[in-house]
Amino acid sequence: MSRLRIFNDTTADQVLLDTRDGDRISAELEKIGVTFERWQACQPIEAGASQERVLDAYKEDIERLVRERGFNSVDVVSIAPDHPQREEMRKKFLGEHYHREDEVRFFVAGSGQFDLHVNGKVYEVECVKGDLIGVPDRALHWFDMGAEPNFVSIRFFTEPDGWVGHFSESGIATRFPYYRPESR
Repeated sequence: MSRLRIFNDTTADQVLLDTRDGDRISAELEKIGVTFERWQACQPIEAGASQERVLDAYKEDIERLVRERGFNSVDVVSIAPDHPQREEMRKKFLGEHYHREDEVRFFVAGSGQFDLHVNGKVYEVECVKGDLIGVPDRALHWFDMGAEPNFVSIRFFTEPDGWVGHFSESGIATRFPYYRPESR
């Protein structure tokens, strides 16, 4: 189940808000310019489904988002717990960074955690199957897929080269809890 926890950016041990209510998550994130939606597939998706099958299952929502936001490309990424480069891939996203375009991800399966650093607060968003999150360009954030990553995600891009991170080197991400889906 999706979850939002909000902290002051100086105290990871004091939770200001903890909710699993989808409407409340969406409303709180909207205050900081972050999109949060829930989607339903129009057809069942089985494990190991092709990129084409995954994209077809969410075709209507994908087309709407592409129209509304002007995305130029859409793809599917799938990471399993036995992926040989999982540790390197996880480290790539753990530092606080921003992009020069919106980072929009839809979770077809599995889960991951986005942390957003906005206005003196950290918004920890656990995204699960059916969740779409849209982090605005230049918003400071980090992503943790967990020590044993297990997710399938649709990614939306404006720029042809896709995801490019610009790192803050602030170290804040190391002061907040890493993602452990089994503990939730």
